[in-house]
Amino acid sequence: MRGQVISTAVALCFAASLTAAATAPPSAARAASVAAAQAARPATGPVLVDCFWHARVRPADFMLACGDGNSRLASLRWTTWGRNAAKAQGVNWVNDCKPYCAAGRFHAYPVVVRLDHAQPWKKHPRLRHYTRMTLVYDTDRPRSFPRTVVYPLWD
Repeated sequence: MRGQVISTAVALCFAASLTAAATAPPSAARAASVAAAQAARPATGPVLVDCFWHARVRPADFMLACGDGNSRLASLRWTTWGRNAAKAQGVNWVNDCKPYCAAGRFHAYPVVVRLDHAQPWKKHPRLRHYTRMTLVYDTDRPRSFPRTVVYPLWD
């Protein structure tokens, strides 16, 4: 009996989703196809190269400490992504490593992220990538960190 109820519920949900898809206005379908085409299009402006050597544009998150993962940018909201610079606001999650990193706790610090110094990427010379990241901590910041931290980015 219980199995039949679950099967019926799944079938009804599936039918409802088919109906919704079939009755969606053409503009919604067109918008979805435009978004898919934009996502599939290769980047033409500068990119941010991540820890796995992937080119990323306006990433929502970014690992700063590739080796151990003890510093990560999250909830990035990009206000600018241009030929020469990019700017976002987000959160820097940093492990306090107390008493040691594996036992440490992560703390969130609001941060402004700036990218600049776009240069040709050695892996893909026709593609430019940002080579410098500047973090500016709004209020609170990790212990022993200055208010502004500048990182050279990998090539």
